[in-house]
Amino acid sequence: MDNSKNINNGKTTQTRRAFLGTATALTAASYQRVMGANNRLGIGFIGYGLIGKQHVSDFKKMDDIDIVGLCDCYKPRLEEGLAFIGNSRTQGYSDFRKMLENKDIHGVVISTPDHWHALMTIMACAAGKDVYVEKPQTLFIDEGKWMIQAARKFNRVVAAGTQRRHGSGVKEARKIIQSGILGKIHSVRVASVRNIYPGFGKTPVENPPADFDYDMWLGPAEKKPYTRHRGIYHFRWFRDFSGGQMTNLGAHQIDQVMYCMGSKGPVLAMSTGGRYALDNDDGDTPDLQDAMWVFPEGYILNYAIREANAFADASTRGQVYLGTKGNLVLSGSFTITSEMRWINPENEIPRFLGHPVGGPRYDNTGQEPFLPEYAKKAAAGGVASDNRYGLGGEDTMMMNERDWVEAMRARRRPLVDVEDGHRVAIVCHLANMSMDLKRAIRWDPDKEEVIGDKEAQARCRKPYRAPWDKVLESIIKV
Repeated sequence: MDNSKNINNGKTTQTRRAFLGTATALTAASYQRVMGANNRLGIGFIGYGLIGKQHVSDFKKMDDIDIVGLCDCYKPRLEEGLAFIGNSRTQGYSDFRKMLENKDIHGVVISTPDHWHALMTIMACAAGKDVYVEKPQTLFIDEGKWMIQAARKFNRVVAAGTQRRHGSGVKEARKIIQSGILGKIHSVRVASVRNIYPGFGKTPVENPPADFDYDMWLGPAEKKPYTRHRGIYHFRWFRDFSGGQMTNLGAHQIDQVMYCMGSKGPVLAMSTGGRYALDNDDGDTPDLQDAMWVFPEGYILNYAIREANAFADASTRGQVYLGTKGNLVLSGSFTITSEMRWINPENEIPRFLGHPVGGPRYDNTGQEPFLPEYAKKAAAGGVASDNRYGLGGEDTMMMNERDWVEAMRARRRPLVDVEDGHRVAIVCHLANMSMDLKRAIRWDPDKEEVIGDKEAQARCRKPYRAPWDKVLESIIKV
């Protein structure tokens, strides 16, 4: 079906005062009345790239959802998306501000590059829309604070796109971890590995295509010359628009760790990395990065990122929780192994004073497991895996989307709330901050501020490009 006639290419003429007036009216209205008699929700989508396509496909399958609008500032993608939706009533937009004026839209799904996530979320909240925003939630730390402020001020349901905590394997693993059966968990190891060597090469500065609104794509980000690699998907490898794989893949990995361990945030972050192998392309994000965080719950998290080598055993592809009595490897589903101990530890560990001449005395009883039920064989979690790992099983993205929809109806917070997305992003940003400054960063997770380092604290925010800075200031206090 040809939906090209539905594309709205007009620039918005709405003033900030009118925009906020509309937001106030929508917020005050009865949600059930606004939703309509048929109890269907109207959803708009901003961004039709790699993940945006998945979201549109998922919501298209939902019987209680109307896809009311689709926005993309790259016309070929917008036309592709409208054709896929195949509904003549779906309106296409090149300017998301016009879409936010549509009163038939109750919620928006934001699948743009990272540098747009926060401001679009804030503007959508002000327009009276609930929001599902992709990860990583922010480009810098203070954006998360602003997003929470907007969500609470306008009473909006804002969900973050870190969906894996919905999985049965993750939930069951969390119960085991928090039950104490593994003993004291003092160390968690995580890795994300892939091989994209030799990279995507280099492209020259040129004029953007006529059907691509590059200025809108840049939005609040600093104005930079256009190259084919600085837009569309390759934005992921440019620090102007992304935190690299630390915030991209790390958002999923670290979210699961914080969920399972019940953590609010670290007290110390250290990281090192750089571009070691992919030295012949335009990107400037690390292809190798190692990070370590100390959490007040009494454990250390280590995270390794490799972009030019994909070697990994099964445990490397998930999170490894190391306890004094047992270990748990979480990768969609999970596996538990028991730690072994000598029956007589006094004989195994020599004393500095008063030890028998000749060293420790070993008995013949050997070892015994701390967890007898897992001694003979590793125990699988016995629950469905997460199909995002390519193993079949549960579709946690769809589960997260549905939770947001049900949260909209019930006017409750979703399982992965905007605050959760903010806290996970902080962990990632602190690692990048440490890597850039080449020093450890101390952090107060309650006050959400850097301790004793003014230069690091200054990196918690970046200026928005005009006129977007004024748009932000007109909505919330920054």
